[in-house]
Amino acid sequence: MDSKRFLITGGAGFLGINMVRYLLDRGHEVTSLDLMPFDYPEKDKIREVVGDIRSREDLDKALVDVDMVIHCAAALPLYKAEDIYSTDLDGTRNVLEASADAGIKRVVHVSSTAVYGIPDHHPLIEDDPLDGVGPYGIAKVKAEDICVEFRKTGMCVPIIRPKSFIGPERLGVFALFYDWAKDGRGFPMIGSGNNRYQLCDVEDVCQGIWLCAAGEAEIVDDVFNIGAREFTTMKKDYQAVLDDAGFGKNIHGLPAKPVIWTLRFLEALNLSPLYKWVYETASEDSFVSIEKAERVLGFNPTFSNKQALVRNYRWYLENLNEFEGRSGVSHRVPWKQGILKFAKLFF
Repeated sequence: MDSKRFLITGGAGFLGINMVRYLLDRGHEVTSLDLMPFDYPEKDKIREVVGDIRSREDLDKALVDVDMVIHCAAALPLYKAEDIYSTDLDGTRNVLEASADAGIKRVVHVSSTAVYGIPDHHPLIEDDPLDGVGPYGIAKVKAEDICVEFRKTGMCVPIIRPKSFIGPERLGVFALFYDWAKDGRGFPMIGSGNNRYQLCDVEDVCQGIWLCAAGEAEIVDDVFNIGAREFTTMKKDYQAVLDDAGFGKNIHGLPAKPVIWTLRFLEALNLSPLYKWVYETASEDSFVSIEKAERVLGFNPTFSNKQALVRNYRWYLENLNEFEGRSGVSHRVPWKQGILKFAKLFF
Protein backbone atom coordinates (compact mmCIF):
# COMPACT_ATOMS: atom_id res chain seq x y z
CA MET A 1 0.00 0.00 0.00
CA ASP A 2 1.22 3.51 -0.86
CA SER A 3 1.56 5.94 2.01
CA LYS A 4 -1.85 6.82 3.46
CA ARG A 5 -3.16 9.21 6.10
CA PHE A 6 -4.93 7.34 8.89
CA LEU A 7 -7.14 8.54 11.71
CA ILE A 8 -7.09 6.27 14.76
CA THR A 9 -9.92 6.86 17.21
CA GLY A 10 -8.75 6.00 20.70
CA GLY A 11 -5.21 6.60 19.49
CA ALA A 12 -3.85 7.20 22.99
CA GLY A 13 -5.25 3.92 24.33
CA PHE A 14 -3.63 0.51 24.56
CA LEU A 15 -4.61 -0.70 21.10
CA GLY A 16 -4.35 2.81 19.68
CA ILE A 17 -0.68 3.38 20.52
CA ASN A 18 0.28 -0.05 19.22
CA MET A 19 -1.60 0.66 15.99
CA VAL A 20 0.08 4.07 15.74
CA ARG A 21 3.49 2.39 15.94
CA TYR A 22 2.47 -0.30 13.46
CA LEU A 23 1.46 2.31 10.87
CA LEU A 24 4.43 4.61 11.44
CA ASP A 25 6.76 1.64 10.94
CA ARG A 26 5.16 1.15 7.52
CA GLY A 27 5.58 4.76 6.41
CA HIS A 28 2.05 6.07 6.94
CA GLU A 29 0.84 9.35 8.46
CA VAL A 30 -1.29 9.15 11.59
CA THR A 31 -3.77 11.36 13.40
CA SER A 32 -4.87 10.34 16.91
CA LEU A 33 -8.27 11.32 18.29
CA ASP A 34 -8.65 10.55 21.97
CA LEU A 35 -10.07 12.05 25.15
CA MET A 36 -6.66 11.57 26.73
CA PRO A 37 -3.45 13.34 25.66
CA PHE A 38 -1.07 11.32 23.50
CA ASP A 39 1.85 11.10 25.93
CA TYR A 40 4.13 8.65 24.14
CA PRO A 41 7.59 9.11 22.58
CA GLU A 42 5.93 9.10 19.13
CA LYS A 43 4.05 12.31 19.93
CA ASP A 44 6.16 14.41 17.56
CA LYS A 45 5.62 11.95 14.70
CA ILE A 46 1.83 12.22 14.57
CA ARG A 47 -0.97 14.77 14.48
CA GLU A 48 -2.94 14.82 17.71
CA VAL A 49 -6.52 15.89 18.34
CA VAL A 50 -7.68 15.71 21.94
CA GLY A 51 -11.41 15.22 21.65
CA ASP A 52 -14.45 12.98 21.89
CA ILE A 53 -15.92 10.74 19.18
CA ARG A 54 -19.32 11.79 20.53
CA SER A 55 -18.56 15.34 19.36
CA ARG A 56 -19.09 15.95 15.65
CA GLU A 57 -16.93 19.07 15.88
CA ASP A 58 -14.00 17.06 17.25
CA LEU A 59 -14.44 14.39 14.60
CA ASP A 60 -14.58 16.89 11.75
CA LYS A 61 -11.35 18.44 13.00
CA ALA A 62 -9.64 15.06 13.25
CA LEU A 63 -10.79 13.92 9.80
CA VAL A 64 -9.12 16.76 7.89
CA ASP A 65 -6.81 15.28 5.20
CA VAL A 66 -7.50 11.68 6.25
CA ASP A 67 -7.75 8.76 3.80
CA MET A 68 -8.88 5.97 6.12
CA VAL A 69 -10.19 5.48 9.67
CA ILE A 70 -9.40 2.79 12.22
CA HIS A 71 -12.07 2.94 14.90
CA CYS A 72 -10.57 1.65 18.16
CA ALA A 73 -12.22 4.00 20.66
CA ALA A 74 -14.64 2.35 23.09
CA ALA A 75 -15.86 2.61 26.66
CA LEU A 76 -14.80 -0.58 28.45
CA PRO A 77 -17.00 -2.81 30.65
CA LEU A 78 -16.00 -1.09 33.91
CA TYR A 79 -17.45 2.22 32.67
CA LYS A 80 -20.97 3.31 33.58
CA ALA A 81 -23.70 1.91 31.32
CA GLU A 82 -24.66 5.34 29.98
CA ASP A 83 -21.05 6.06 29.01
CA ILE A 84 -20.75 2.68 27.28
CA TYR A 85 -23.88 3.24 25.21
CA SER A 86 -23.11 6.85 24.32
CA THR A 87 -19.52 6.05 23.33
CA ASP A 88 -19.84 2.62 21.75
CA LEU A 89 -23.14 3.31 19.96
CA ASP A 90 -23.58 7.06 19.46
CA GLY A 91 -19.83 7.44 19.03
CA THR A 92 -19.62 4.72 16.40
CA ARG A 93 -22.47 6.21 14.41
CA ASN A 94 -20.79 9.62 14.69
CA VAL A 95 -17.49 8.22 13.37
CA LEU A 96 -19.18 6.60 10.38
CA GLU A 97 -21.38 9.61 9.55
CA ALA A 98 -18.50 12.08 9.80
CA SER A 99 -16.27 9.80 7.74
CA ALA A 100 -18.91 9.45 5.04
CA ASP A 101 -19.41 13.23 4.92
CA ALA A 102 -15.63 13.65 4.60
CA GLY A 103 -15.61 11.34 1.58
CA ILE A 104 -13.74 8.53 3.34
CA LYS A 105 -14.47 5.16 1.75
CA ARG A 106 -13.16 2.76 4.42
CA VAL A 107 -13.51 2.55 8.21
CA VAL A 108 -12.09 -0.49 10.00
CA HIS A 109 -14.22 -1.18 13.06
CA VAL A 110 -12.70 -2.96 16.07
CA SER A 111 -15.43 -4.98 17.74
CA SER A 112 -15.02 -7.81 20.27
CA THR A 113 -15.74 -11.51 20.74
CA ALA A 114 -17.95 -10.32 23.62
CA VAL A 115 -20.66 -10.14 20.92
CA TYR A 116 -21.01 -13.94 21.19
CA GLY A 117 -22.10 -13.75 24.82
CA ILE A 118 -21.67 -16.97 26.82
CA PRO A 119 -21.78 -19.58 24.06
CA ASP A 120 -22.72 -23.25 24.20
CA HIS A 121 -20.12 -24.48 21.71
CA HIS A 122 -16.57 -23.88 20.46
CA PRO A 123 -14.86 -22.80 18.35
CA LEU A 124 -17.02 -19.81 17.53
CA ILE A 125 -17.32 -18.74 13.92
CA GLU A 126 -18.33 -15.38 12.48
CA ASP A 127 -21.83 -16.58 11.51
CA ASP A 128 -22.75 -17.73 15.01
CA PRO A 129 -25.65 -15.90 16.73
CA LEU A 130 -24.75 -12.73 18.60
CA ASP A 131 -25.88 -12.35 22.21
CA GLY A 132 -24.16 -9.54 24.06
CA VAL A 133 -24.03 -9.84 27.86
CA GLY A 134 -24.25 -6.63 29.88
CA PRO A 135 -24.04 -3.06 28.53
CA TYR A 136 -20.64 -3.61 26.88
CA GLY A 137 -21.64 -6.78 25.01
CA ILE A 138 -24.99 -5.32 23.97
CA ALA A 139 -23.36 -2.11 22.75
CA LYS A 140 -20.78 -4.03 20.72
CA VAL A 141 -23.52 -6.02 18.97
CA LYS A 142 -25.52 -2.90 18.15
CA ALA A 143 -22.40 -1.05 16.98
CA GLU A 144 -21.83 -3.81 14.44
CA ASP A 145 -25.43 -3.29 13.24
CA ILE A 146 -24.58 0.36 12.61
CA CYS A 147 -21.55 -0.72 10.58
CA VAL A 148 -23.77 -2.93 8.43
CA GLU A 149 -26.07 0.05 7.82
CA PHE A 150 -23.16 2.04 6.40
CA ARG A 151 -21.98 -0.85 4.26
CA LYS A 152 -25.32 -0.65 2.47
CA THR A 153 -24.49 2.93 1.48
CA GLY A 154 -21.32 1.77 -0.30
CA MET A 155 -18.77 2.36 2.46
CA CYS A 156 -16.27 -0.44 3.12
CA VAL A 157 -16.52 -1.28 6.85
CA PRO A 158 -14.45 -4.33 7.81
CA ILE A 159 -15.22 -5.60 11.32
CA ILE A 160 -12.68 -7.50 13.38
CA ARG A 161 -13.56 -9.38 16.56
CA PRO A 162 -10.35 -9.87 18.53
CA LYS A 163 -10.05 -12.09 21.58
CA SER A 164 -8.77 -10.43 24.77
CA PHE A 165 -5.48 -8.94 23.67
CA ILE A 166 -2.30 -8.21 25.57
CA GLY A 167 1.12 -6.74 24.92
CA PRO A 168 3.09 -3.52 25.46
CA GLU A 169 1.02 -0.87 27.29
CA ARG A 170 -1.58 -3.43 28.47
CA LEU A 171 -2.32 -3.29 32.18
CA GLY A 172 -5.92 -3.46 33.40
CA VAL A 173 -6.90 -6.84 34.84
CA PHE A 174 -3.62 -8.45 33.73
CA ALA A 175 -1.68 -6.12 36.03
CA LEU A 176 -3.26 -7.94 38.98
CA PHE A 177 -1.71 -11.21 37.86
CA TYR A 178 1.64 -9.64 37.00
CA ASP A 179 1.83 -7.89 40.39
CA TRP A 180 1.44 -11.21 42.19
CA ALA A 181 4.00 -12.89 39.89
CA LYS A 182 6.68 -10.22 40.46
CA ASP A 183 6.21 -10.47 44.23
CA GLY A 184 6.79 -14.22 44.21
CA ARG A 185 3.19 -15.24 44.78
CA GLY A 186 1.19 -18.06 43.26
CA PHE A 187 -2.11 -17.13 41.63
CA PRO A 188 -5.67 -18.37 42.18
CA MET A 189 -7.77 -19.36 39.19
CA ILE A 190 -11.55 -19.61 39.02
CA GLY A 191 -12.21 -23.29 38.41
CA SER A 192 -9.68 -26.00 37.62
CA GLY A 193 -7.92 -23.96 34.94
CA ASN A 194 -8.30 -26.84 32.49
CA ASN A 195 -10.52 -24.77 30.22
CA ARG A 196 -9.12 -23.36 26.98
CA TYR A 197 -9.19 -19.56 26.88
CA GLN A 198 -7.71 -18.01 23.77
CA LEU A 199 -5.92 -14.66 23.90
CA CYS A 200 -4.27 -12.54 21.22
CA ASP A 201 -1.09 -10.48 21.21
CA VAL A 202 -1.74 -6.85 20.30
CA GLU A 203 0.82 -7.11 17.48
CA ASP A 204 -1.38 -9.77 15.91
CA VAL A 205 -4.49 -7.61 16.39
CA CYS A 206 -2.66 -4.82 14.56
CA GLN A 207 -1.82 -7.27 11.79
CA GLY A 208 -5.52 -8.14 11.42
CA ILE A 209 -6.49 -4.46 11.28
CA TRP A 210 -3.74 -3.75 8.77
CA LEU A 211 -4.88 -6.56 6.47
CA CYS A 212 -8.41 -5.11 6.54
CA ALA A 213 -7.04 -1.65 5.77
CA ALA A 214 -4.75 -2.76 2.93
CA GLY A 215 -6.83 -5.47 1.23
CA GLU A 216 -9.21 -5.19 -1.70
CA ALA A 217 -12.51 -3.69 -0.55
CA GLU A 218 -14.67 -6.49 -1.94
CA ILE A 219 -12.58 -9.03 0.00
CA VAL A 220 -12.21 -7.30 3.38
CA ASP A 221 -15.71 -5.80 3.66
CA ASP A 222 -16.72 -8.57 6.06
CA VAL A 223 -16.36 -9.83 9.66
CA PHE A 224 -13.25 -11.62 10.97
CA ASN A 225 -12.34 -13.31 14.25
CA ILE A 226 -8.79 -12.59 15.39
CA GLY A 227 -6.92 -14.61 18.00
CA ALA A 228 -3.89 -16.73 18.81
CA ARG A 229 -3.44 -19.89 16.77
CA GLU A 230 -1.64 -21.72 19.58
CA PHE A 231 -3.12 -21.96 23.08
CA THR A 232 -3.51 -24.71 25.66
CA THR A 233 -5.37 -24.44 28.98
CA MET A 234 -5.58 -21.38 31.19
CA LYS A 235 -3.61 -23.13 33.91
CA LYS A 236 -0.74 -24.06 31.57
CA ASP A 237 -0.69 -20.76 29.68
CA TYR A 238 -0.67 -18.56 32.78
CA GLN A 239 1.85 -20.82 34.50
CA ALA A 240 4.34 -19.67 31.85
CA VAL A 241 4.41 -16.24 33.54
CA LEU A 242 5.00 -17.67 37.01
CA ASP A 243 7.79 -19.81 35.56
CA ASP A 244 9.32 -16.73 33.94
CA ALA A 245 9.12 -14.89 37.29
CA GLY A 246 11.40 -17.57 38.70
CA PHE A 247 10.00 -18.10 42.20
CA GLY A 248 8.79 -21.67 41.70
CA LYS A 249 5.17 -20.66 42.30
CA ASN A 250 2.11 -22.24 40.70
CA ILE A 251 -1.41 -21.55 39.52
CA HIS A 252 -3.99 -22.78 42.04
CA GLY A 253 -7.41 -23.86 40.82
CA LEU A 254 -10.36 -23.04 43.10
CA PRO A 255 -13.96 -24.34 42.94
CA ALA A 256 -15.73 -22.12 40.42
CA LYS A 257 -19.20 -21.73 41.93
CA PRO A 258 -18.18 -20.54 45.42
CA VAL A 259 -15.63 -18.13 43.95
CA ILE A 260 -18.15 -16.70 41.48
CA TRP A 261 -20.77 -16.19 44.22
CA THR A 262 -18.14 -14.51 46.40
CA LEU A 263 -17.09 -12.19 43.56
CA ARG A 264 -20.72 -11.30 42.85
CA PHE A 265 -21.10 -10.28 46.48
CA LEU A 266 -17.84 -8.32 46.49
CA GLU A 267 -18.74 -6.57 43.24
CA ALA A 268 -22.03 -5.46 44.79
CA LEU A 269 -20.00 -3.89 47.60
CA ASN A 270 -17.51 -2.34 45.14
CA LEU A 271 -14.72 -4.42 46.68
CA SER A 272 -13.87 -6.57 43.66
CA PRO A 273 -11.63 -5.45 40.77
CA LEU A 274 -13.33 -7.91 38.43
CA TYR A 275 -16.55 -7.31 36.52
CA LYS A 276 -19.17 -9.95 35.71
CA TRP A 277 -17.94 -10.73 32.20
CA VAL A 278 -14.48 -11.66 33.53
CA TYR A 279 -15.39 -13.86 36.47
CA GLU A 280 -18.48 -15.48 34.93
CA THR A 281 -16.52 -16.74 31.91
CA ALA A 282 -13.04 -17.33 33.38
CA SER A 283 -13.70 -21.00 34.12
CA GLU A 284 -15.31 -21.74 30.75
CA ASP A 285 -13.87 -22.52 27.35
CA SER A 286 -13.58 -19.41 25.20
CA PHE A 287 -12.02 -19.61 21.77
CA VAL A 288 -12.85 -18.70 18.21
CA SER A 289 -11.97 -20.04 14.82
CA ILE A 290 -9.53 -17.79 12.96
CA GLU A 291 -9.73 -19.91 9.80
CA LYS A 292 -11.68 -17.26 7.89
CA ALA A 293 -9.13 -14.54 8.67
CA GLU A 294 -6.30 -16.89 7.71
CA ARG A 295 -7.95 -17.91 4.45
CA VAL A 296 -9.43 -14.58 3.32
CA LEU A 297 -7.00 -12.02 4.78
CA GLY A 298 -3.82 -14.08 5.00
CA PHE A 299 -3.79 -13.55 8.77
CA ASN A 300 -0.81 -15.31 10.36
CA PRO A 301 -0.56 -14.75 14.13
CA THR A 302 2.98 -14.61 15.49
CA PHE A 303 2.43 -15.23 19.20
CA SER A 304 0.97 -18.12 21.16
CA ASN A 305 -0.93 -17.47 24.41
CA LYS A 306 2.17 -18.29 26.45
CA GLN A 307 4.44 -16.06 24.36
CA ALA A 308 1.99 -13.15 24.50
CA LEU A 309 1.54 -13.42 28.28
CA VAL A 310 5.29 -13.57 28.95
CA ARG A 311 6.00 -10.72 26.52
CA ASN A 312 3.41 -8.56 28.31
CA TYR A 313 4.80 -9.53 31.74
CA ARG A 314 8.34 -8.55 30.76
CA TRP A 315 7.09 -5.20 29.46
CA TYR A 316 5.26 -4.73 32.79
CA LEU A 317 8.48 -5.29 34.75
CA GLU A 318 10.51 -2.97 32.52
CA ASN A 319 7.99 -0.13 32.86
CA LEU A 320 6.75 -0.63 36.41
CA ASN A 321 8.13 2.68 37.67
CA GLU A 322 5.94 4.57 35.19
CA PHE A 323 2.59 3.37 36.51
CA GLU A 324 3.23 2.04 40.03
CA GLY A 325 0.69 3.56 42.40
CA ARG A 326 -1.74 4.51 39.61
CA SER A 327 -5.10 2.85 39.00
CA GLY A 328 -8.27 3.33 36.99
CA VAL A 329 -10.74 1.58 34.67
CA SER A 330 -8.85 1.62 31.37
CA HIS A 331 -6.34 -0.86 29.94
CA ARG A 332 -3.54 1.72 30.33
CA VAL A 333 -3.42 1.60 34.12
CA PRO A 334 -3.65 -1.24 36.67
CA TRP A 335 -7.12 -1.91 37.99
CA LYS A 336 -7.58 -1.56 41.73
CA GLN A 337 -7.07 -4.90 43.47
CA GLY A 338 -9.76 -4.22 46.03
CA ILE A 339 -10.03 -6.98 48.61
CA LEU A 340 -7.83 -9.25 46.48
CA LYS A 341 -4.75 -7.45 47.83
CA PHE A 342 -5.42 -9.26 51.12
CA ALA A 343 -5.96 -12.61 49.40
CA LYS A 344 -2.48 -12.20 47.93
CA LEU A 345 -1.02 -12.90 51.37
CA PHE A 346 -2.22 -16.52 51.20
CA PHE A 347 -0.50 -17.44 47.92
